[in-house]
Amino acid sequence: MNILIAPDSFKGTLAALPVAQAIANGIRQVLPQAHIQMLPMADGGEGTLDAILYAIPGERRSAWVSDVLGTPIQADYAVLNAQGEAIAVLEAAQVVGLNLAGQSEVFERSTFGLGELLRHCLDQDFRHMVIGLGGSSTNDGGVGLLAALGVRFYRADGAAISLNPQGLTTLHTIDWTQLDARLAECTITVLTDVDNPLCGSEGASAIFGPQKGVPTTALRILDASLQCWAQLGDAWAGRALSLEPGAGAAGGLGYALMLCGAQRYAGAEAICALLQLDAALAQADWVITGEGQTDAQTLRGKLPWIVAQHAQRAQVPVLLLSGLIEEASRSALASIFSDCYALVGEGVTRGQAMGETVKFLTARAQQIALSQWVAAR
Repeated sequence: MNILIAPDSFKGTLAALPVAQAIANGIRQVLPQAHIQMLPMADGGEGTLDAILYAIPGERRSAWVSDVLGTPIQADYAVLNAQGEAIAVLEAAQVVGLNLAGQSEVFERSTFGLGELLRHCLDQDFRHMVIGLGGSSTNDGGVGLLAALGVRFYRADGAAISLNPQGLTTLHTIDWTQLDARLAECTITVLTDVDNPLCGSEGASAIFGPQKGVPTTALRILDASLQCWAQLGDAWAGRALSLEPGAGAAGGLGYALMLCGAQRYAGAEAICALLQLDAALAQADWVITGEGQTDAQTLRGKLPWIVAQHAQRAQVPVLLLSGLIEEASRSALASIFSDCYALVGEGVTRGQAMGETVKFLTARAQQIALSQWVAAR
């Protein structure tokens, strides 16, 4: 029996590789003769660096940048060599990840540090950058990133705004003249795990604000600020980039990078191609994928959904094993996955699942292997 394990990370709890290893250990306890292939995956968010370096030989480096509140931190990035060209791979979650935000308020958080990391790569003479945008804690429309690259944002009285969502509420004019000219020489590829526009009912604030701690009463304020920013940014660009799919990724970082000339790609599809998922599926009898929490957003193109699409095309049964599965989404998931399993449930609380993820992953994997063994007899 050939089994493929292709999970995303369980955000804030366990990276994709140890997730895959725990599932493999559980399966081996029931099916010791099974051939197991592990493909730790990502979709542009947390774990993207690890997934890419798992697939492609490269070097992990780090640089000192600012976190969301301006405190110095070391952020990792990767350097790859593809057909003689050096490529820098950045992961937004390394700088502005939700797990790095602590107890801060969204209105205080800035993407300035990611702009510093991008500028560092420019200083190191990289002219091809790949940037994964998932898992962010920010909602500043990317103004912090652009400020680190030379753009200046002003209030009506001529004073500089604070480079965070609070400051964005006072935005009046923008000076683009000092935008780093080296960006015009660059190829910037943005990997996103969502296709939302910047503003509106499907935009960055409305859809992702609540999971970043934004009170319902503040969502309209955030969205109104992004609307103002979009009018000014689109006017400078000469087209409505704010409406493009992925502009709302990472609280608007997608939009800011599009203004810098970036091209957006579905992160999960890019990682699937890099890790040669289709070739692995061609050898598999069944595949397991999963993530920390599966809900309606998963159905908009997150990693398990993309793996399932590839598996269906290869006519390989695909099973979902996630930390938590939203009950309202189970009927939709049932049309895609052969079976759905969650760590939370059957007497296991969310706290227990997050505290002993490896233990419960191994136990659920044993359950899945036994079920598949019985079905195959």
